[in-house]
Amino acid sequence: MKKSLRKSALIISFGTFISKLGGMSRELLIASAFGISSAYDAYNYAYVIPGFFLILIGGINGPLHNSVTAVLSKRDKKEGLKVIHSIYTSVSLLLLVISIFIFIFSAPIISIIAPGLSENVHNIAVIQLQIMSPIILLSGLIGISFGSLNSRNIFFITSISPIISSISIILGVLIFMEIKNSSIDSSMLAINGGIILAKATLIGALLQFIIQIPSLIKRKLFKFKFDLNDSGFREVWKIFAPASLSSSMLQLNVITDLFFASSITGAAAALGYANFLVQAPLGIISSSLLVPMIPIFAKTISSNDNNRLVKLIKNSLIVCLSSMIMLSTIFIVLGTSIVSLIYGRGEFDNQAIKVVSGLLIVYGIGMPFYLCRDLLVRVFYSYGDGLTPFNLATIGIILNVILDWLFVGGNFAWGIQSPINLGTKGLILATVGVNIFTCTALLFKLNYKLGYQIPIKKLSLDFIKLIICGLTSGTIGYLLNLIINFPSNFTLQIIKIIFSSATLFITFFLTAKILKIKEIQELISPNKAINSEV
Repeated sequence: MKKSLRKSALIISFGTFISKLGGMSRELLIASAFGISSAYDAYNYAYVIPGFFLILIGGINGPLHNSVTAVLSKRDKKEGLKVIHSIYTSVSLLLLVISIFIFIFSAPIISIIAPGLSENVHNIAVIQLQIMSPIILLSGLIGISFGSLNSRNIFFITSISPIISSISIILGVLIFMEIKNSSIDSSMLAINGGIILAKATLIGALLQFIIQIPSLIKRKLFKFKFDLNDSGFREVWKIFAPASLSSSMLQLNVITDLFFASSITGAAAALGYANFLVQAPLGIISSSLLVPMIPIFAKTISSNDNNRLVKLIKNSLIVCLSSMIMLSTIFIVLGTSIVSLIYGRGEFDNQAIKVVSGLLIVYGIGMPFYLCRDLLVRVFYSYGDGLTPFNLATIGIILNVILDWLFVGGNFAWGIQSPINLGTKGLILATVGVNIFTCTALLFKLNYKLGYQIPIKKLSLDFIKLIICGLTSGTIGYLLNLIINFPSNFTLQIIKIIFSSATLFITFFLTAKILKIKEIQELISPNKAINSEV
């Protein structure tokens, strides 16, 4: 088991790294070609629904992927085939109907999501949403394929498939840049750019599914057949339905943020750039840790070995906290340098760098709670309990509306206006607040489910120690960043960031060692302590 888990994590980490590298190249080109412009601002509003389905239904670590993997991991291959065929059929039919609905009602949907958009940005977003509406159907096919292949211990194809989407968008942006350089009519550039982005995104999603078809056919997984009486089919839906609602509640936080952001020019584009920088490393860590852990959580729960499960949860939480606090420290200390290095060219000017780096710092504050929340949600899914995360996510969306209003100087319909206006940063702070609440509530709910066996006090003490590690390493990293004053040369800036990050990492590691946090070794070998419990 130890060797198998380590190998799976390594494969997933490598594949995810390659995909994230492709994603970074994609964002680099988009930033250079579009900056914080109307075409890319509109794209962020138009993509919210297709992207919601692609992440929620089609993404690795999404509820459909987790539900399928958890159920199939407990069944033999023959029984698993029946489950997969029924899930393919039912989910595809449902998502086809939703795709058609979104295409027909694109205009009013954009008006609801972003009522503060200018007419030009609104019109571009409507066209983009119509083009990308088939992604909703494709998301189901992709998500089921991910889950079914992972249940057969096939991780590489699924982990690299997102790079196909990135390559498609990269090619689309290159085409737009060529048109942009040769175009005389600048008034049509925003519309043409928006259309090209949307088409490239749709083609990328289609190719993500197509590259998996050979592996699916080889294992007889891709077949449409409907059996309502199959117990496995019902079990997947038992987990998937409430889990989807739970995750959709979290996605509603994004929609809520965009609702308030629509009155701030360029806010959606800035949020998109900053969010990518957060999600790139977070996705690698999340995938390498959480994806191979889902079957292990499920099997440990099935064996009714609570002592083993508690140790597994505790070690996993420490790994999540330590890795995220260290990563957050890097973003907070080196945020401006990172944004300038990655995005600072072409249409992405100094004002854009200032805005996005400020958002990156705020994102860094909430990263530990984001990953820990995801980990705890997976434990509940492994129990077959999607209702608890759903209930807490429902409370979270209400809290997010209140905090969004509070932090961005919002107006309620009856005229009550918030005295605080933090602009776009306020939207991220609201999300951080929701993540802290949800993570804490999930931990206490899980502790209750396990008969109060989780060492909450020990976890709290370790969390405080890790904060001290972050503050210590962050202070040294900040001072070092001030001392090293290299010219604005690409290579020299890379050296500066790498050297500062390495110093920060070493300081974090040494401080943790002094404070006797034994799980800090997970930063170097993420599955060592986990394996010892498995």
